[in-house]
Amino acid sequence: MRTLEEQWPAPGALSTPLIGIPEHAPVDVELRLESVHEGILVTGEAHAELVGECSRCLDPIRDGITVDLQELFLTAAPEGDSDEERLVVHETVDLEPVLRDAVVTALPFQPVCRDECQGLCPDCGIRLDDAPADHAHEQLDPRWAALAALTNPAEAGTAGPDQKTSSDETEER
Repeated sequence: MRTLEEQWPAPGALSTPLIGIPEHAPVDVELRLESVHEGILVTGEAHAELVGECSRCLDPIRDGITVDLQELFLTAAPEGDSDEERLVVHETVDLEPVLRDAVVTALPFQPVCRDECQGLCPDCGIRLDDAPADHAHEQLDPRWAALAALTNPAEAGTAGPDQKTSSDETEER
């Protein structure tokens, strides 16, 4: 058995579209490598800093992440030669896929800066946390838009039933 405490640069693709570990950022690993009958059992933890943005308000997020690592690396390929099995190759093990699988599955699908974050206004885009309490927009039902044009033809930019437009005059000529 061997223990290993090191700091590695993060490989690429340890992220989702909104949050992740930047490439080459330090990743602290504490591992225990044990020789077992089938091969080498690797267990331990990895610690790193996450960088991303809130899925609600798009503010920057910085947070830490700790993931558990555990993988059995086989010394001989099993019968059937499964691609899913990890193997000891030339007395070394490749921990990058193990780290990637552990980190990416532990990342939040929709990260938020804080649980109470209200996000952005869908109409005007301001942060709702900074908006006044009475922030609201008039919502017109699109099914009534044609009737609104009849009652206020000047605001809607269309002619009422008794008014002629320039296209009506052209058709009469």
